[in-house]
Amino acid sequence: MPHDTTLISTIAAGLGFAFVFGFVAQRLRLPPLVGYLVAGIAVGPFSPGFIADTSLAGQLAEIGVVLLMFGVGLHFSLGDLLAVRRIAVPGAIAQIAAATALGAAIAHFWGWPWGQGLVFGLALSVASTVVLLRALEQRGILDSVDGRTAVGWLIVEDLVTVLALVVLPALAQPLGGSGLWSALAVTLGKVVAFLAIMLVVGRRAVPWLLERVARTGSRELFTLCVLAIALGVAVGAAGLFGVSFALGAFFAGVVINESDLSHQAASEALPLQDAFAVLFFVSVGMLFDPRILLEQPLQVLAVLAIVLLGKSLAAFAIVLAFRYPVRTALTISASLAQIGEFSFILAGLGVSLGLLPPEGQSLVVAGALLSITLNPLAFGVVGPLDRWLRARPRLVGALERSEADARLAATPAEEERLREHAVLVGHGRVGGTVGEALERYGIPYVAIERDRRTVEALRERGVLALSGDATRPGILSLAHPERARLLVVATPDPFQAREVIALARKANPKIDIVVRTHGVAEERYLEGLQVGRAVMGERELALGMAHYALLSLGRTDDEADAAVAALRDAARTPAEGS
Repeated sequence: MPHDTTLISTIAAGLGFAFVFGFVAQRLRLPPLVGYLVAGIAVGPFSPGFIADTSLAGQLAEIGVVLLMFGVGLHFSLGDLLAVRRIAVPGAIAQIAAATALGAAIAHFWGWPWGQGLVFGLALSVASTVVLLRALEQRGILDSVDGRTAVGWLIVEDLVTVLALVVLPALAQPLGGSGLWSALAVTLGKVVAFLAIMLVVGRRAVPWLLERVARTGSRELFTLCVLAIALGVAVGAAGLFGVSFALGAFFAGVVINESDLSHQAASEALPLQDAFAVLFFVSVGMLFDPRILLEQPLQVLAVLAIVLLGKSLAAFAIVLAFRYPVRTALTISASLAQIGEFSFILAGLGVSLGLLPPEGQSLVVAGALLSITLNPLAFGVVGPLDRWLRARPRLVGALERSEADARLAATPAEEERLREHAVLVGHGRVGGTVGEALERYGIPYVAIERDRRTVEALRERGVLALSGDATRPGILSLAHPERARLLVVATPDPFQAREVIALARKANPKIDIVVRTHGVAEERYLEGLQVGRAVMGERELALGMAHYALLSLGRTDDEADAAVAALRDAARTPAEGS
């Protein structure tokens, strides 16, 4: 052809091979990300056949990084992070420190300088948010307490990575010479200036601009505006303030997230973001030399051990140290047993700055390929391992410190008054509505909830609350079901509901029970257990359980109706969830 088609052929080959291998990975029940990386290997310089232009692929990958970080900023939720801050912030920082130390130590054992080892360890310490979200969605636990905690944990990891992307360029020269503090001071000064402009000017100007463009009714102009802001801020941040493209794009997304049009902006930018993100993963695969699997198998296994075992065990110990249930510790451990996009970004930046040898990047990519492939297995063993531990009460008690953690926030005299009371298992949106109804009439109840934030908030309000899983040995007994009149099971887990009912009936065969359910078959099964009422549905679920609870505890039908009407008016929207 009369003109150069290298760019077109690189994009076409990258997307074409990514589609084929991504489709195969999906059919094999693996994340498509595995297929994208394999596609990069197939068109890379280390494989026979067509070889894509590595330099062009690198530039396309840079655009992919910008759009990936822009997407992270768009979906960044300070509220989600604050909701789990007590475990996510210290836990993520401690886990990153532990994994970085493991990576640095093994790299030093291989003969690498400590500076390269630190960058290598940092790249192994951060998990893939994309992989995690998909895994949680597939298992239906994204909105659970454990799911929200895992997502908050990875949000902290993302923020630490953003900080590392800022600091690494400043460290590049000082690691080999002097002037560390002066370089850091200059870099952080530029970052502060950039953030000040974005938070003061950008928070007003960007939403204003988006609103004006949206009023034109032109979808094309709106999409162009979003992409121009993302790329423009990224380039401007790098050119004027010397900060990375990634940091500029991240804060462009954060600023747009302040706008009422953030969801529309995310949906309009998503197709292009997905396409260039795929090219980013393909370009990472192009840098991977498959020979490393044969030439350095022990190093690859060491990397895999750090990702699958080192990080997971560190997270498991940290979560238990904060006195969270074993199930939560297992879920977070499985969530962190992989590495992905941010590891590639850190490794690529490290190689470009001379802070990481090329073989280090190949080891990171090999670790990502293998860990993402094996991550479904890590989630698969959470349930069996939890059941195995549950069958060993002494071991669970030692791990969870259940007796120390599940103490009632009550004096002995107050606890003794727990007679003819209600035991409420699960104090989320459904259980919270039931609890509010009981409080309206001064009916005593004990709440059992796994989320420590909720327990602490209840105790501050004077509600007797237990922290832990009601199916664990000793937890339910502290609520004195043998003296209770009613058991309210508001947990969304049907298996947990069955176990709680069995334990309560064993302690008090006459206890009345109202339980939530999600299906007709489950409802019939629960009614077969002779529970007082099994409530199914979403819209009036919580209010129906509250109505039955008040009747069971001696209130009249008119009083129960009035309480439900007041709750419905106060909430305005139906209570859902657990």
